[in-house]
Amino acid sequence: MTEGRGCGEGGRRSRNAYVSPRATSTGVLALTDIWTVRSLKAALDTSEPAKAGEFTARILEGADPVLLVTMHHHGDLELFVNVSEAQIACSTLLWPCDEQEDQLAFNTFLLKSQKLVPLSNFGIGTVDGRDYYELFGELATSSRLDTVIIELRTLAENAIDAATDLRHAQIPAA
Repeated sequence: MTEGRGCGEGGRRSRNAYVSPRATSTGVLALTDIWTVRSLKAALDTSEPAKAGEFTARILEGADPVLLVTMHHHGDLELFVNVSEAQIACSTLLWPCDEQEDQLAFNTFLLKSQKLVPLSNFGIGTVDGRDYYELFGELATSSRLDTVIIELRTLAENAIDAATDLRHAQIPAA
């Protein structure tokens, strides 16, 4: 996961700062710049849902900082948010693949039923050498804050539904 790099010279906008949304003549908020991990955290921290205790966000420092959003209204589910120049990617781990009965049938089922899960996609990610099913979604780096919050909520709801409904479901053999 990588955070976007600064644009520097050439008249392009800086990736190091986020310019707040501004009101347009129609009253709709419009972005005048794009998100970074740090600017997104700052905006999430001051949002009404964060103030109400729905979630908290912190930056995991490393070669490329990642935003960890803990969804308190969803059992403290952890969502990992990466901001690159191209997109905001949100993901969460579900369960280890090696704990899934008949992985081939389950993987086939996931690929065929992908369109049934709104705003989220299934994948397999590797953590410390072990494969996990994961759920992820993407947004444009110019997305409004309320759209980012909708994505976080939807991903959390879909992850809980997947863990509840799919983990031990009887899937026909592939």
